[in-house]
Amino acid sequence: MKSYYKINEISNLYNIGKDSLRYYEEIGILKPERDTNGYRLYSIQDIWKLNIIKDLRNLSFPMEIIKEYLENKTVENTIDILNEEILIINKKMEQMKVQKNMILSRMKSLKEDAAVKDVEVIRETEIGERKVIVLNDNFSRDDEADFLIKKLHKKHEDKLYLLGNNYVGVTMNLSKIKENIYNAYTSVFFVLDSDDRGYDRVLPKGKYLTLSYRGSYEKTKDFIPLMMEYADKNNYKVLSDPIELYRIDVHETSDLNEYLTELQMLVEQQ
Repeated sequence: MKSYYKINEISNLYNIGKDSLRYYEEIGILKPERDTNGYRLYSIQDIWKLNIIKDLRNLSFPMEIIKEYLENKTVENTIDILNEEILIINKKMEQMKVQKNMILSRMKSLKEDAAVKDVEVIRETEIGERKVIVLNDNFSRDDEADFLIKKLHKKHEDKLYLLGNNYVGVTMNLSKIKENIYNAYTSVFFVLDSDDRGYDRVLPKGKYLTLSYRGSYEKTKDFIPLMMEYADKNNYKVLSDPIELYRIDVHETSDLNEYLTELQMLVEQQ
């Protein structure tokens, strides 16, 4: 076995960038010797330190804690650090369990949505309250909606673990709808799990007029007037900005014909 290894060998062996190795040297964790040409030579002692560094960094231990441990390594300190590793691993396992349940739930709803046959029909539906995270903004174009959705996802990526796990929706400007303008929106939102506490707003429970359709979002401008007419004929008052909910969209399919959009209007009898 070689006694010393050059920086290229160590970098390739551990898949660690040379800048990181130099940083570890700069903060005093690694202390490579130099050959006659000034090249760094890493010893077996440096290698076992790198083993520890890599394991602890994979668990997101900060460098100051790693450095302190390497400088004061005892059986007691090792037991303490192993206990910390167990706590971190347990937390990661819980997070993975949550992610798995989210994926299973999304798979179930996606299969149900893909199987929907009865579309382009206005229904009166009782819907319970829904917790959402919201980004309020006025916009009119699809690309603006996409940008705001990405912005909201970035802000809450700790909740929205995997793209496509949560229903995405937008609210339509009711005042503009009454002026026959159907591409004016007031917010984008993600629907959260019912037990989530970190929400911005609750979509109220109540009676909704709903209509689902497949295909291009352009169809919204055809169906919203029909729903408004239905509300008027049946003596319903629309209480808030209608919702355009994307049950299946670009996150799940590239086939426009597979898109499933649901329009929802909260109403009450006048």
